[in-house]
Amino acid sequence: MTGITQLGFALLGLINQQPMSGYDLRKVFTTTALGSYSDSPGAIYPALKRLAGRGLVRGSVEKTGALRTRRVFTITPAGLTAFKAWLKRPVTRQDIVRNVDDLLLRFAFMDQALGARHSLRFLEQFAEQVVNYIPELREFVAAHRAEMSVSGRLALECGIEGYRQRLEWARSSIAIYQRRK
Repeated sequence: MTGITQLGFALLGLINQQPMSGYDLRKVFTTTALGSYSDSPGAIYPALKRLAGRGLVRGSVEKTGALRTRRVFTITPAGLTAFKAWLKRPVTRQDIVRNVDDLLLRFAFMDQALGARHSLRFLEQFAEQVVNYIPELREFVAAHRAEMSVSGRLALECGIEGYRQRLEWARSSIAIYQRRK
């Protein structure tokens, strides 16, 4: 699993949903929030080549018209194993501090790949880590308020508010999953 980038996992997730060509994948990245990972052919095609080189996806050539062909990628059993292992990773404090985008990418693919039970467990871990982190941030502001610039303090308070909103989102999402049981 090491060495697979966020873009690589996003590609595995999309290909796991359905076989896709590089062009199809670029369209998804261009038209959705996944564009923050890249919609550049200079990133997507090399990432697909790396995934194929590691045996995580397989490309097959399909004819689409008179002279046109396209390479359609499917996830391999090894790719599915690596993808599911990534999805199942526990949510850690470090993830909350440094990798929230990665967590949300994982969550976006979770239901289809692992089911609602895993998604609910993920949300509970996410909420627990955020609940533990917010007081640390508030304590830091309280302890360093006098030496902080106004803009620095306000920026940190904005970050704390963002975590509070993520916690609210996680709790409301947990309630949705619990009602579905």
